Amino acid sequence: MWKNLVNEKQYIGSSENLRIRFRLRQQYFNTNHLLSNTCMYICRALLKHGYWNFSLTILEYCEPEKCLERESYYQKTFKPEYNIAKEPGAPFSGRKHSDETKQILSDALFGNTNKKGKPKTIGSGRPSQQIEVFDIKNNQTTTYDSISEAARALNINHTRIVKYFANNQTKSYKGRYTFNKL
Repeated sequence: MWKNLVNEKQYIGSSENLRIRFRLRQQYFNTNHLLSNTCMYICRALLKHGYWNFSLTILEYCEPEKCLERESYYQKTFKPEYNIAKEPGAPFSGRKHSDETKQILSDALFGNTNKKGKPKTIGSGRPSQQIEVFDIKNNQTTTYDSISEAARALNINHTRIVKYFANNQTKSYKGRYTFNKL
């Protein structure tokens, strides 16, 4: 049980493997985990108040198959405010979407309400930056309409060219290419 020492709010959880829960790189002791799970009240609270404002208590050790049953018991006993699901297990376990919800989700995924795959309107997004690439090995200069186009032609990641300009480099990239904005 996590208990916020500032506001007395609690979170009840269970684990079949405590070692995973307590590993620095896993779950509640990892800031990246907390940041990627801000939909969970406990994660937001740990980020907001800091670990030093929480106590962590192991209420009971039990067999793995009893974890959810015991978690349910402690949730009913303590009525923890940070728990989203009022029953342990996956919050949507055993629940079904209505046909209407399924249609809304389908429309969102397959383009009735989103613009993925549609052409951009004129003037939207960033304008392309024309660049000139000098190939030292072949002593040849080629002009490209965009950084991305040049990167595809040279079979390199476009961020390499972006960084070349950002760092004001003058040396050749990989001893072969120099880039100039037009």
